[in-house]
Amino acid sequence: MTWSLSKFRVGTLVEVRSKEEILATLDAQGCTDKLPFMPEMLRFCGQRFRVAAVAHKTCETAHQTWKARRIETAVHLDGTRCDGSAHGGCQADCNLFWKDSWLKPVEHADSAVTARKPLAAAISEADLMKCTRVALDLHTKEPVYSCQATGLFEATQPLAWWEPRQYARDVLTGNHRLRHVLSVLLVAFFRLLHQHAPLGYRATKCMHRWVHRQLFRRELPDFAGTIASGQPTPVNPLGLKPGERVRIKSKAEIEATLDAKGRNRGLYFDVELSSYCGSVTTVRKLVTQFINEGTGKMSYAKQPCVMLDGVVCKSEYSACRLLCPRSIPSYWREIWLERVDAEVKPMPEAAADGQRVAMHP
Repeated sequence: MTWSLSKFRVGTLVEVRSKEEILATLDAQGCTDKLPFMPEMLRFCGQRFRVAAVAHKTCETAHQTWKARRIETAVHLDGTRCDGSAHGGCQADCNLFWKDSWLKPVEHADSAVTARKPLAAAISEADLMKCTRVALDLHTKEPVYSCQATGLFEATQPLAWWEPRQYARDVLTGNHRLRHVLSVLLVAFFRLLHQHAPLGYRATKCMHRWVHRQLFRRELPDFAGTIASGQPTPVNPLGLKPGERVRIKSKAEIEATLDAKGRNRGLYFDVELSSYCGSVTTVRKLVTQFINEGTGKMSYAKQPCVMLDGVVCKSEYSACRLLCPRSIPSYWREIWLERVDAEVKPMPEAAADGQRVAMHP
């Protein structure tokens, strides 16, 4: 199985190529290796960024298999997220993928010797904009959008969770420290042992809990909703606004708001959110609309969801996509949060648990 790794590593300073250079790498659908380059990315042309993570793998969400996929010669850049301006105002704040061909090392950018004349653009900026809409729903007359998130399945290939090279690359690229990778894998092993081994349920549960506590210094994220199926889950509107300081409630407080499926008003409390319980952070924005990656249509939230600064999926527990570097921002119900005074000590960086990459929303 061929699997080309990006030539860049975490922390490398790169420059996004000019608009003309990038357009010359795209096909008629605005893609390189089937990965779309979106109009929202043009504003970063000519700017310099540090590589935040090497995107040698990612998670698949459009087809809702929630499994890992391998991707070639791509990275995530620090501080570059999609603002949705070319996609109907989508507020998902997705972490952008950058192909190596769209970037150049700064030392090359500063060298007149290595400078090259831009190629003729293979697609115009106007045509690139047209590529963001692929159809029109005949019933609702709503546009069907195309973006990196909706097209990620076609731009990637399957990746088995047991493929060892991915975990070696997590360390070699600088995405994670060796200790963190080993800790995540060891906890995953004891979780599988508890779920499938022909040993006592309580014994394996205790082993899993003890290993997790020793490695991560926190309790297992075994959230269990307390509200019976069919019963309405509670709400607690706070009227939060961007910039306000909030504390994420404790595990017990959040469990009291969830039904048997782990949802509050339809929003699932994902296991990856558990490590943030008790932390203090800042409201980034309220999310009311986002593109459904499976359909390409805009979805509208009945109640605004809260997006928090620095709070993203770290893929420490999701068995089929461990250590995915995509850093998807998570959505929060206001009932899972509480206001705090401005002088409260801020939440530690998302990279505190052994990760090199600072997660910037």
